[in-house]
Amino acid sequence: MPRIAALLAVLAAGFALFFTFARTPSPLPASAPATQFSAGRAMADIAAMAPVPHPIGSPANARVRDYLLARMNQLGLSPRTQSGEGQRAAAHGGEMWISGAHVENLIGILPGKDPRLPAVALMAHYDSVPGSPGAADDITGVADALEIVRAIRAAGQPRRDVMLVLTDGEEGDLLGASSFFADDPAARHIGFVLNEEARGGGGRAAMFETGSGNGAAISLFRRTTKRASANSLSVFIYRLLPNDTDYTVAKAAGVPGLNFAFIGRQFDYHSPSSTIAALDQGSVQQMGEEVLGPARALAFAPTLPPRTSDAVYGNLVGDFILAYPPWVGWLVLAAIGALIVAAGLRARRARELRWLDGLQGIGAALLLLTAGALALHLTRALTGIGFGWMEGRPLLARFPLFEIDMALAALAVGLLVTLGLAVGEARFAAVLLIAAAGLACSAFGGFDVAALIEAGVAAVLALILLGRPARSAGVWVGLLAAGWLAALALQILAPTTAAVIAWPLAAGSIVAVLIIRPTWQVVPRWAAALIVMALAAAFTFSLGHSLMQAMDRPELPALALWLTTLSLWPVLWPRARMVNAGLAGAVLLAALAIALAVHFTSPWSARHPRAAEPVYIVDDGRAWRASPLEPDRWTAAVLEADGGRLGRVEFPTFEQPLWAAPARPVPLAAPAIDITRAADGTIAVHAAMAPQAMLRLDMGTDTSVTAGAIDGKAAPILTQPGKWTHLVWQAAPDGVTVAFMPIGHGTLQVRYALFTPSWPPTATPLPPMPANLMAWDRAGSTVVVGIVRSTW
Repeated sequence: MPRIAALLAVLAAGFALFFTFARTPSPLPASAPATQFSAGRAMADIAAMAPVPHPIGSPANARVRDYLLARMNQLGLSPRTQSGEGQRAAAHGGEMWISGAHVENLIGILPGKDPRLPAVALMAHYDSVPGSPGAADDITGVADALEIVRAIRAAGQPRRDVMLVLTDGEEGDLLGASSFFADDPAARHIGFVLNEEARGGGGRAAMFETGSGNGAAISLFRRTTKRASANSLSVFIYRLLPNDTDYTVAKAAGVPGLNFAFIGRQFDYHSPSSTIAALDQGSVQQMGEEVLGPARALAFAPTLPPRTSDAVYGNLVGDFILAYPPWVGWLVLAAIGALIVAAGLRARRARELRWLDGLQGIGAALLLLTAGALALHLTRALTGIGFGWMEGRPLLARFPLFEIDMALAALAVGLLVTLGLAVGEARFAAVLLIAAAGLACSAFGGFDVAALIEAGVAAVLALILLGRPARSAGVWVGLLAAGWLAALALQILAPTTAAVIAWPLAAGSIVAVLIIRPTWQVVPRWAAALIVMALAAAFTFSLGHSLMQAMDRPELPALALWLTTLSLWPVLWPRARMVNAGLAGAVLLAALAIALAVHFTSPWSARHPRAAEPVYIVDDGRAWRASPLEPDRWTAAVLEADGGRLGRVEFPTFEQPLWAAPARPVPLAAPAIDITRAADGTIAVHAAMAPQAMLRLDMGTDTSVTAGAIDGKAAPILTQPGKWTHLVWQAAPDGVTVAFMPIGHGTLQVRYALFTPSWPPTATPLPPMPANLMAWDRAGSTVVVGIVRSTW
């Protein structure tokens, strides 16, 4: 029973520490000292800019632009507008995707004493996605940047220029940043960038991305920032992800920098619910403080941080960031190895370590990972909520409850694995439980190959490991040895990530040395060990919280489970086996009950409404009321309002069939798409569009082409016969012109979709939405689709 009490106390203390450090600070009022960052002052700007959605090219976005020009003038920045066309191209699945728009970036400069020095730039984007006010993404970043410039100005004239770069069209594929860094001479004056973003409506902001060679930049960040949150693991992972921000463009241009964002309350990301009322003002305060420190230091510094080797860094406890060069990781591993050897010698002298125990410990690490992954996978499946951004929104609406559910499932695995090792002869019961979990994943979520593989590996490990009672100290030493080998592998392959294992491993090794065979000062040793356990638990809870954000990868938090056991092993290990069994059963049942409650209850409310996206589509004279999202009762009634029956219908340029019902025809003209051939054989496709419209063109030919260009700029279009080039163009009052030189005879097919942000005036108007629904993305739009062909 004392072990159970110690376990619960350590878990509670670790959670309290994690929760305390994860909370955002209280926002400072507008009356705060002039040199401090004040969320109260920033919120006044947010309230002015984010009452309604303001996508690129919209009148609302023009009003935000004009407001910012006035604010930048008040700050003495002599702002100017950089107007141009932004273009970006990327290949996916052998086909080209190209986006473009007319953008209006805003650039202002707080003059420094020496304008010859490279400037430090504060960057954020002021456009929102359609349908979202964007109070967080990225009006918070814009308002924070204004407040940071004001605070720097209040501290006196900086040594170097401080440039404010507020981009347009970021939500259209980083188009403003692309135009600025490609075409504006001021971009070459920048020596360092601080970019601010948001992927949610709250939570602590983290510095999650850097330029290459970040050692000196991290050193400056640690010295100067307040309420810091950063980890070199996130930088490594972000480099592998397809995600982008404006800093992606700056980084590609060779400009060093730091990228900041908060990702809590992800339900509000790109959502109509991203309002001023829903925004966590503590997040505004914390991100502003986190950026102001390095921004002010860079502004007044005689030199900017040079490029050095990448650093290993992360929050050790609270706001404290530990950082060191990668080579120090070898010394850390050596010290940990010495601690593990010392713990092994203690266990050996106590006759609690045999070679078989050590091997069981290594196997236990694998069992914790695989069984943990399976349990978390099953918990996600039991919710009955599908995978994907839109499909997963019911979980985002109740994310804290889901996170508690996953934590309980992980704890149950930790208790059951240690119980099985202690009891021995538990292999068949364990295999049955694992098999049931694997099959249940398929029962609740369709045939699940990943879950069956996880179950198969976990079952084999259980058969091998749970055949005889194990000795706690011996298995623990093997568990630590497995952690050391994993940390060694990361130190060799990706040294900036090794700390994610090495630091919890160090804590576990210290605890092992303290309490394996203590012959003197037993109480002080246990007290010290419990303190280390609580600190280590706070670290791994924070890691698990971060990994939990990837809802479609539910197995990832199993890493946090395994790392937590490294230090909590002695209080997880059962002394009163029936008590442990009862606790494990209760925790497991609680996890199952919560998952099933999530499955069978509705998450939708006025605070977390369900997304609805009715659109009016005209296709070759026929009209449809349609929805890209699965209709709820209200949407279904809207789609069938003209008497048509609801079904799945394919439309040009839409990758998936839409839910649609025939509607009353309305007089809407197709976009003017002119295909001409010049005397030299060049084919030109010109498509006209209104300033607020979005045009998508899918173009394909059956012949090779050369000299591809869009609006006079070289572009990788129609790169292969039979492969589509997909264009998405916005805010282009002059339309878009695509030109190419075909090789020989051929045929061009153009599929188009023109989105206009209004319901047809002659159609039956949309009825008011219920409080538990919200108009998502392009809800209420009119879409004219069709196909044009040309042969030469």
